[in-house]
Amino acid sequence: MKKAKSDTLDFIPQKDIVYNKLLPYADRLDDESNDILSKIKGNLGRAVQLREIWPGVLFWTRKLSTYMRLYGRKFSKEDHVLFIKLLYELVTIPRLEISMMQGLARLLINLLKKRELLSREDLELPWRPLYELHDRILFSKTEHLGLNWFPKYVSLLFIDFFPFSFYYSSVESVLKTLVKSCRPYFSESATQEMLDEWRPLLCPFDVTMQRAISYFELFLPTTLPPELHHKGFKLWFDELISLWVSVQNLPSWEIVSKFIWLFIFFLFQIFTRILRSLNLPVGTSQMLVPRYITNAYDISHVVLWVSSLLGGPSKQAQEQLSGLFNSITSFFHPSNHGRWLMKLMKLLQRLPASVVRRLHRERYKKPTWLTPIPDSHKLTEEDITDFVESMMQPVLLAMFSKTGSLDAAQALQNLALMRPELVIPPVLEKTYPALETLTEPHQLTATLSCMIGVARSLVSGGQRFPEGPTHMLPLLMRALPGVDPNDFSKCMITFQFIATFVTLVPLVDCSSALHERTDLTEVEREMCSASAEFEDFVALEKVFNFATTNIFETRVAGRMVADMCRAASKCHPAESLKMFVPHCCNAINQIAVNEEVLNEEELDKELLWNLQLLSEVSRVDGDKILPYRSELVQILQLTLHLKCKQGYTLACNLLHHILRSTALIYPTEYCSVPGGFHQPVSDYLPIKDWGRPGDLWNLDIRWHVPSVEETSLAFYLLDLILQPELQRLQRFAQGDQDMSRDDVLQSLTIVQHCLLGIISDLLHFKGSHKHEFDSRWKSFNLVKKSMENRVRHFIALLLCITLLIDRVMLQHELRKLTVEGCQYRSIHQALMRDLLRLSTSTYSQVRSRAQNVLFTALGTYNFCCRDLIPHVLEFLNPDNSSVTQQQFKGALYCFLGNHSGVCLANLHDWECIALTWPAIVRSGLSSAMSLEKPSIVRLFDDLADKIHRQYETIGIDFSIPDECCTVAKALMTAGNPVPVEPVPSEEETQNGLKRQEQKNSEAIEPWKFEHIAIGFLSLLLRDDHQLPPPAVMFFVKSLNHDSLYVRKVAISAVAGIMKQIKRPHKKVSSPQKSALVSAGDRADNEWLQYNSSNLPRTQQDWDHCVFVEKTHWGYYCWPRKLMMYAPLEEQPKHNLSREEMTEREQIIFDHFSDPVFINQFIEFLSLEDRKGKDKFSPRRFCLFKGLFRNFSDAFLPVLRPHMERLVADSHESKQRCVAEIISGLIRGCKHWSYLKVESLWELLCPLLRTALSNITIETYADWGTCIATACESRDPRKLHWLFEMLMESPVNGEGGSFVDACRLYVLQGGLAQQEWRVPELLHRLLQYLEPKLTQVYKNVRERIGSVLTYIFMIDVNLPYTQPTTSPRILDFTERILLQLKPLTEGDEEIQNHVIEENEVGEQDERTQAIKLLKTVLKWLIASAGRSFSTAVPEQLRLLPLLFKIAPVENDDSYDELKRDAKTCLSLMSQGLLYTEQIPMVLNALQEIAGSSSWHARYTVLTYLQIMVFYNLFTFMSDQKAVNDVRALVIQLLEDEQLEVREMAATTLSGFLQCNFLSMDAPMQAHFEALCKTSLPKKRKREVGCIVDTIPSADLVRRHAGVLGLSACILSSPYDVPTWMPQLLMDLSAHLNDTQPIEMTVKKTLSNFRRTHHDNWQQHKQQFTDDQLLVLTDLLVSPCYYA
Repeated sequence: MKKAKSDTLDFIPQKDIVYNKLLPYADRLDDESNDILSKIKGNLGRAVQLREIWPGVLFWTRKLSTYMRLYGRKFSKEDHVLFIKLLYELVTIPRLEISMMQGLARLLINLLKKRELLSREDLELPWRPLYELHDRILFSKTEHLGLNWFPKYVSLLFIDFFPFSFYYSSVESVLKTLVKSCRPYFSESATQEMLDEWRPLLCPFDVTMQRAISYFELFLPTTLPPELHHKGFKLWFDELISLWVSVQNLPSWEIVSKFIWLFIFFLFQIFTRILRSLNLPVGTSQMLVPRYITNAYDISHVVLWVSSLLGGPSKQAQEQLSGLFNSITSFFHPSNHGRWLMKLMKLLQRLPASVVRRLHRERYKKPTWLTPIPDSHKLTEEDITDFVESMMQPVLLAMFSKTGSLDAAQALQNLALMRPELVIPPVLEKTYPALETLTEPHQLTATLSCMIGVARSLVSGGQRFPEGPTHMLPLLMRALPGVDPNDFSKCMITFQFIATFVTLVPLVDCSSALHERTDLTEVEREMCSASAEFEDFVALEKVFNFATTNIFETRVAGRMVADMCRAASKCHPAESLKMFVPHCCNAINQIAVNEEVLNEEELDKELLWNLQLLSEVSRVDGDKILPYRSELVQILQLTLHLKCKQGYTLACNLLHHILRSTALIYPTEYCSVPGGFHQPVSDYLPIKDWGRPGDLWNLDIRWHVPSVEETSLAFYLLDLILQPELQRLQRFAQGDQDMSRDDVLQSLTIVQHCLLGIISDLLHFKGSHKHEFDSRWKSFNLVKKSMENRVRHFIALLLCITLLIDRVMLQHELRKLTVEGCQYRSIHQALMRDLLRLSTSTYSQVRSRAQNVLFTALGTYNFCCRDLIPHVLEFLNPDNSSVTQQQFKGALYCFLGNHSGVCLANLHDWECIALTWPAIVRSGLSSAMSLEKPSIVRLFDDLADKIHRQYETIGIDFSIPDECCTVAKALMTAGNPVPVEPVPSEEETQNGLKRQEQKNSEAIEPWKFEHIAIGFLSLLLRDDHQLPPPAVMFFVKSLNHDSLYVRKVAISAVAGIMKQIKRPHKKVSSPQKSALVSAGDRADNEWLQYNSSNLPRTQQDWDHCVFVEKTHWGYYCWPRKLMMYAPLEEQPKHNLSREEMTEREQIIFDHFSDPVFINQFIEFLSLEDRKGKDKFSPRRFCLFKGLFRNFSDAFLPVLRPHMERLVADSHESKQRCVAEIISGLIRGCKHWSYLKVESLWELLCPLLRTALSNITIETYADWGTCIATACESRDPRKLHWLFEMLMESPVNGEGGSFVDACRLYVLQGGLAQQEWRVPELLHRLLQYLEPKLTQVYKNVRERIGSVLTYIFMIDVNLPYTQPTTSPRILDFTERILLQLKPLTEGDEEIQNHVIEENEVGEQDERTQAIKLLKTVLKWLIASAGRSFSTAVPEQLRLLPLLFKIAPVENDDSYDELKRDAKTCLSLMSQGLLYTEQIPMVLNALQEIAGSSSWHARYTVLTYLQIMVFYNLFTFMSDQKAVNDVRALVIQLLEDEQLEVREMAATTLSGFLQCNFLSMDAPMQAHFEALCKTSLPKKRKREVGCIVDTIPSADLVRRHAGVLGLSACILSSPYDVPTWMPQLLMDLSAHLNDTQPIEMTVKKTLSNFRRTHHDNWQQHKQQFTDDQLLVLTDLLVSPCYYA
């Protein structure tokens, strides 16, 4: 298929849908598509130039997407580029409504989807408009104020326009996909521009960091060709990757990679992090750091990383991957289960698929303009084999997992495509026994589903696995007993199994070829002789006899048997019809001879069964039916008018099927070989086709196109049957003829079936049943998934032919389905009215049925919604007294819509909303409305809720920028440009709004409707149009409404109105010199930092000081242009008199200056809402911030007495209210003059002091939030009064320990917001706190620990970062270690014997040190989850001390000190280590292992387990470290303390199990030597002498040897390696040694037995007979009676 101009097209199409060429009417399609395309181009271009977005542009863009569904990208390259450019311009129109943007974006994504069609030369797109769009929507500044409403998912807003809503997806995901699709076409200078734009945001303590990283991840173009790499990733790679390596606590902005081949140098770090992010449980008592749980990598990223790293010259990645799987294999065993399992299964399932995709790209994909992969980095055959081998063991274990076998089956399918000879035999080994056993159905379903996965690779054989096909027949024959109606899941999987194989293999008996052909291989001969068994599988006679000699009831059994017969007649139509039709016709005629039968209510079973059989058998090709037409017509005439409903429905089915098979277009052959199977064996040998893919180019589909005879038969039937029925119904409708209800039903059924049979092709009525089509499309995709061969991925080679033919048929149906905008005619209008009448009927069932039809109809016809709305509203009109409750309810349901369809109340159109919303609110006055009926109340709630969920700000400004028009002109090479018509005027939209308010202010209703009214009104706030004054008045008055809900909405609304009327402040840009990247504290950002000697304390200083409010500017680097506020004299005037204000401002000013209004308002604000649940309210804060920002200090005098009164009152709601006012005040005074600010602080400081001394357990969180909110994004130099006040002795003991802790909490909230800009304050605070670290009170200690974390947060060890001027951990640790000396030197047990009172007189150093240690522990625990990198060298110096204290047993009765030490160790052991830190840690551990306390030695082992597993690959990359760990464990195996020895054995076994250490000869020899240590003979003891309790050194060594062997045995719980039998024999020799050896041996043997019991049949093979005898003796407990 070369791309060539076809005769009928005058251009080279980009890429059309191949299946269209296979349709029987393919020759007509070019003209059809040309016609549509020219219309689209002309009208779309015209609509854009007329600047008519709605409906013009939307209508024609939808036409374009329909066109692409039907014809693919069937347009020329230049059109393609122009379409993309036009849509790009449209999508990035700044004020475009969200839903329009989404619709256009989806089309644009679709146009950009096939990257290979357009190269970078053809198309270049700018990146900035997309960034601005992304920023405007996802980081909207006004959404939280309710000025912009984005729905959570897009409802069908343009129901008139998007009848196909296949997807609900969030705005965010559409935007991301859009950026990804445009990314390859960004210009070459884009990378540098992006770095300049976002680098200044990289401040690791700030939320902007996350934003910047997400922008980098989304936008950076990564597919530049090699010659442009210096303008691409080389600009940022080192910088970002070193950031990734140095951050270890997985903050949420960790960089997700895109560049894989460069990661080779970081391999072991990558694999270590992957292993850590799986969160597997390790060690005995483990606590996960709370932070790790959430921040694991997304498995799809991990899979992409790993599959891309494989191969290449170094081959290292495969070693690490094998290491990874070796270390986690045992977690896949079915007996293990936990929340981590899902992750592991996902990894297993996706990794092979990803490697297959990569292989396909490297080997089979046609080269395109995208950079090809260099040969040196492609996967070699050896790479693939290694990869498959490393995955096999975990996959085979996962087959029987508790999560089901699906993941394993998918993994096996992909692995078998690459290496069938490695994958299929082990699966077969498990399948054959599973088919034989009856007792384990789970095993059967699991193995069968895995076999289905590998079916294709099995039957196609190929040179890698030629014996594959010979397994097929034995498998099929053995699977038959699985058809077992009592076990449904087993039955279904068996059917699926049989169906899969039958689809892949032509069922033809080839045994005759053995005699006729001589060129067969051995395997082919075997297959030929086996294929003789196919006959047993299919037999027509059997089916016929079975069906005709029994009579089945027609509902269940009958349907199944009839389906079997249908299948038989499908395969051999001529033979089957010859047997079935005469038989059934005779049977029916014989019974129906006597007249009474026709009028019986209950018919003879035999008659029904034969009718059913006949109707199913007749579903064959039309030409096969023709010979029997007279018999069939006779039967129809006989049975269509039976009295019995069941009878005539079956007859109607028969009619329907006859009409269908004579009148429709469909393929007649589903057989998978062009030319069919019935050719002589000498020409064509079917076994060669087993599992062979279909060939798209010579499918040679045979279509059934109705012949003249068939059409005449169809028309004859219609004349004979349909016409009389229609005439009867017509007479009945006119009242000329009486019919009973049953007769009417019968007539309608007949008419319905006639229409069903012929509708689609004879009458050329477009449209087939949509949901049926959808479900077939889905099932097609499912079947395709299970059989496709991804490696060779080109579709033609991909599916078996049956599937291909299915796909072509679906294409035919898709064409029928896509209704090209049904014209809305008057008959439809009448239909809709009738449907509405039924939807409001008195019967609830009729209502719900009719409503569903109505919603479907609304989605089908353009513009019908507007027509219908007034009629629905009639039912809600309070003046209309004839409405019944049922009608009222029905009408509400019509508004509500169903979950996927349109919501009439929320149409995206001002005119409709202006009608519906006021009507819904006024319906409360209707006589039919009763709040007693819960169903009606619930309906109103749902309705209000749905509108709130789906509403989004509707566009007012529909202007189209000029760039769009130029692109549109270029598109319109056809059709003349037309004069520009005006855009809808502002007045029209304004009027819509006004109408709304008048209606809303006139209506007076019950409270329920006030809620709905104010809710609707609040949705109309927007950021580009101010609300009209009457509405402002309404909301301000509502602030003091009696209903809590109304007050809440009003608070948000007034905060939004404040934002609307805010006067903009002027900004000027100050250019900054941008040096090399060097983050942190530098000379050029020092002026931003807080310096108490240089604070603005006079008007003049204040005016000259340059304030930078946002915390991140200047930390990493300066932006090109830093925007600052202009000096005060250029800003809008602040203290306006009432005359200078606008009308809206006056309304607010009057109310808030009125003391009565304020009294009432504050009264309401300080009420409790839900006791104990209330929190600081950001909405109220926004309201106050807006008031003080817009009106300066105008309202302070009125509010001041209230604030003073509230602060003194300790009730929680009063305190919360004043906290909200104060934080609003501090943030609102941003632009006040110096004098005002100074007097404000004179008022606030005493207030805050009072508040902090009155603080209670209920209010401390609110005050913390208050201060943190007040300090957020504010220059610290502006708030120096606040900081100095908070720093006045926070821990002074006044008011008890609780107040101290709260003061620290509040201070911490303020300082944390300031991040790196207050080093001086942090130093002062640390200096103040250090002497207080020995605090007695637990709550103060915990708070200090948390504060310390924040003080040292800035001391980070990140690349390109200057050492910080804030406090550093190193100096602090030095000072602390000095004070802890008394504890580190002594060797005695550290007891917590501190009396919890501060006694008079100095306590000794030791007691002080213990108190200090407690606080330090709190700090270590707090910082483990929060800081970015652990300060390993400093913390290690505390390790010996912690090991000394930490208890061994898990016992909660221990005091705080010991518990904290234990937690601390657990957290530290999970930290990420770098290569250079490992020797240091190991030295520390070796030193402690020599300590005299056995607790410490024991804890070393538990620490070691977790540390090694969490840093596995880092350790394994360093051979010396591995040897040191090994020596340490083996040394502790010989410890004198029994518990330590046992722990060492457990640790050793764990290391062996995750392949960290290997079981080599020297180790085995070492243990065997130890075992042979001879024990001293037991001497007969004198009576009464003291028993020696200390074990002799010999016993310890002997026990160590036994423990070593036992560790080796327990390290392979699920298999039997070659060395194991011998070790078991060695162990058994010690069964009668003295304790504790005997105990160890017994435990080991019982564990061995428990873990190997499941697969003992396989494991037995590894032992010799003698060994088995010994083992059986050991494992079977001796009989009691023996």
